[in-house]
Amino acid sequence: MTVAIKIDHLQKSFGRKHILQDVSLKINSGEIFTLLGENGAGKTTLIEILTTLIPSDAGRIFYGDLSLTGHGAKIRQQISVNAQATTVDANLTGRQNLTFSAKLRDVPDVKQTLNDLIARFDLASFVDQKVATYSGSMRRRLDIAMSLIGDASITFLDKPTTSVDPKIRLEIWQMIREIKQTGRTIFLTTQYLDEADALADHIAFLHHDKIVLDGTPDQLKHQQQAQYQLTVTPAVVSQLHAQFNAQGLPLQFTDNTVIFATDQLAQILQAITTVQQPIESLQRVEHNLEELFLTITQHDRHEIA
Repeated sequence: MTVAIKIDHLQKSFGRKHILQDVSLKINSGEIFTLLGENGAGKTTLIEILTTLIPSDAGRIFYGDLSLTGHGAKIRQQISVNAQATTVDANLTGRQNLTFSAKLRDVPDVKQTLNDLIARFDLASFVDQKVATYSGSMRRRLDIAMSLIGDASITFLDKPTTSVDPKIRLEIWQMIREIKQTGRTIFLTTQYLDEADALADHIAFLHHDKIVLDGTPDQLKHQQQAQYQLTVTPAVVSQLHAQFNAQGLPLQFTDNTVIFATDQLAQILQAITTVQQPIESLQRVEHNLEELFLTITQHDRHEIA
């Protein structure tokens, strides 16, 4: 598989504060790569370095065979960027913004390019209105469409669904999938773990200025210890709680369920046999990305910013 971006031992500090330390990644062509991390982890800094806005302190970056060092102008022709803050001009209409962007990127057939984007992303109902009248989600859709103008092979999308309603969020997900279908590589940051799970082919997690996890969503989920959920009567749960709590085993109890690790299965089944009570169900627990990242960060919250 062709590598679109290769990052080797990247470092960046601001004064005495280390933002990135020894960051290494390989992002394959045509995949949706998603970077996750807590607020202040260095995600934006990494994007700014990759898009030539700021220099790194050390390390190397390659776009295909091109080193970022000495080939910045050529690499900027290969990438497009959709920043968290929209870059559209509020005094122009959506169509005028698209036209300006197309001419700036020297697109040969501006009219056809615009018509294709307007149809693909359903912009026709508002594209001829001034952007000043747009809602936040309308601006975001226009901004993403603008980032697709030209023949860039890599698109950076920085938190594209932040502060949009659920319907628009799903529409943007579909836009991202359609971008992938064009063969582009997508570098996505998001606040939402379910979004990463739904879209990403490849996920990396940036924590304390280092990459601590890197792989497909399924690979990352399988790094967690397998667990099982046993459903029994509340009376049995009480008995199990008393028995295993005394042993200090890390079991999770509710009124009628017990969740436990695979290596505790034999003990649990033996205990159930002893109390001679029926089992309603025994099933493997499917892990998710949220559980894994909360384990790493030790923060009990749903979003990772």
